[in-house]
Amino acid sequence: MRHRLVVAASILTAAVLCALAPVGASAQGQLPEPPVGFKQPPPPPPKPYQPVAVTPPAPFNDPSFAAFRKQLGDAAQHKDRAALAKLIVTQDFFWVQDKDLADSSKSGIDNLAKAIGLDNPDGSGWDIIANAASDPTLAELPQDKGVFCAPAPPKLDPQAFAKLVQDTGTDPAEWGYPTQSGIEARATAQPNSPVVEKLGMYLVRVMPDSAPPDSNAPPSLRIALPDAKTGYLPLDDVAPLAGDEICYAKQANNWKIAGYVGGVPQ
Repeated sequence: MRHRLVVAASILTAAVLCALAPVGASAQGQLPEPPVGFKQPPPPPPKPYQPVAVTPPAPFNDPSFAAFRKQLGDAAQHKDRAALAKLIVTQDFFWVQDKDLADSSKSGIDNLAKAIGLDNPDGSGWDIIANAASDPTLAELPQDKGVFCAPAPPKLDPQAFAKLVQDTGTDPAEWGYPTQSGIEARATAQPNSPVVEKLGMYLVRVMPDSAPPDSNAPPSLRIALPDAKTGYLPLDDVAPLAGDEICYAKQANNWKIAGYVGGVPQ
């Protein structure tokens, strides 16, 4: 089976992890396994930080990709497995977590279905396909030319991000960015609570919320602001820097799903 070097993280976060790697790290970038019984320490409390500017990814300018996304959306809307299967490569489908989990003896649709839980009764797998169809961004994998993954990462200075992570003692995965400028961070999850700050286009730290969920409030995220205050944003107003990705390749004039990065833990 053809080998693909695909990392289970966004291009941006992978670059930051490389910048943060200790001098003694192995050539493969592997870190030692934690000891048995190891418990993840609690996240550090909020502290002031220097904002790092971020620019959301721009739409991928290719009419054929827009047409492909429409086909993908139609398949998701009707939960049409046969239609989805036609939009997936017939060979060399990859499914990467810490290694390639794709079964070369199975079809692309069967591998993708297992990766995203397509057959889950709650329809969550089809939601993933619908979300992919709505995302107009793509980023080419530098180590695998011709393979593009989405969502694409935003534009920011990786070195400034690495310094931000070091200065705050945080993990790169704790950071996200507003989907647009001017979003209001509020004192509580209630949408009518006082405004704490209007956000610019800079990274914000997503904090764990120890308060009991408010059943009367919409889904929200608690974030740490640059002055170390905290606020709440609607869940959909913060985009993550890294997460699961669907990857695509163009064959002749037709786009196909080529692989998946992330997915159901194995």
